[in-house]
Amino acid sequence: MADATFVATYSPPSQSVTVSSVTTLADEFDEFVRTRTPALLRAAYLLTGDQHLAEDLVQSALARAHRSWKKLHAVGNAEAYTRKTMYHLQISWWRKRRVAESLPGEMPDRGRADDTDPAALKITVRQALLKLTDKQRAVLVLRYFEDHTEAETAELLGIALGTVKSQTAKALARLRSVAPELAHFGGAR
Repeated sequence: MADATFVATYSPPSQSVTVSSVTTLADEFDEFVRTRTPALLRAAYLLTGDQHLAEDLVQSALARAHRSWKKLHAVGNAEAYTRKTMYHLQISWWRKRRVAESLPGEMPDRGRADDTDPAALKITVRQALLKLTDKQRAVLVLRYFEDHTEAETAELLGIALGTVKSQTAKALARLRSVAPELAHFGGAR
């Protein structure tokens, strides 16, 4: 099966032959990348806690999706495949125990920002998430950002249901201790 389908129309010799390309698989993949990359980057950022690692994660997942594009195109679940690939790659990276970058010390406190300031809230959430383990962060992203059930989260990460429950409880407890100012968001205890 060819990747591209072409339609040619016959014209008298005095006129040129028009060849128009019907959407190719490559064009469809390009469109998928253009439209879904921002959403994939948001999820990857929440998984990794680092913009550059998130970009690497999305790029690796999209490379695998590209290799399987013919099958994915036919079935129609390219985004689900790409997201699942991202989760599996992230787990693989945890297992390799990459050396994490660390700051030499704590930044000085510049005073308390208004709780309604969205920028301050983003910074607070980001700093709190970075204090979690990779697995805890992944479980929270899948459960609360991606809105997966505990069973779906366990399946996506390839871990036991009990591990999802315990990691969620530990992550939420850790968030409460490192960022008590977030307690009034989302009905936290």
